[in-house]
Amino acid sequence: MIICVFASSSSRINTEYATAASKLGLLLARAKMDVVYGGGGIGLMGKLADAVLENRGTITGVIPSFMKDEGWDHSAVNDMIITQDMGERKKRMFAMADAVVALPGGVGTLEELTEAITLKQLGLYRGPIIILNTLNFYKSLIDFLEQMISGHFLRYEHKSMWQIANTPEEVLDYLTKNEGWLHDARSIAKI
Repeated sequence: MIICVFASSSSRINTEYATAASKLGLLLARAKMDVVYGGGGIGLMGKLADAVLENRGTITGVIPSFMKDEGWDHSAVNDMIITQDMGERKKRMFAMADAVVALPGGVGTLEELTEAITLKQLGLYRGPIIILNTLNFYKSLIDFLEQMISGHFLRYEHKSMWQIANTPEEVLDYLTKNEGWLHDARSIAKI
């Protein structure tokens, strides 16, 4: 199983986020789940990659050429795919993924997560989407998604497109107990 992980590149955040990213990397490596991620060497991306590598896991980075040119890539990740731009990066990552996990992050992570939800709503992606809600980071987004459902911008059934995990262990539990998604997601995509 290939797990696509979206995460922050910031190194200026609470250390509990870094601890959770490292723990997730360790758990994925021990579970023999391959990881594809944004290729960064710092922040939560770097902590995740370090933990996967330290535990002899398999990890692939996908990074746009301008980021590589800036030296933002993880120097120890040997399998690094260089893309022309951010759009190609996401497309490659989604194409490789059996599951998506979003760790806390900035607007880039938010955009990647919401694209994953959109693709699943349209039946273009069918795997699990797991939001790691470390320190209740995603509370406002979860509340906003609930508001979309109560306001009929999403169907109630769409709520099952994602799972909320509070710990890395819960992420692994959701990955191993994935129940799949609707056979014909487009039948309910139109509101």
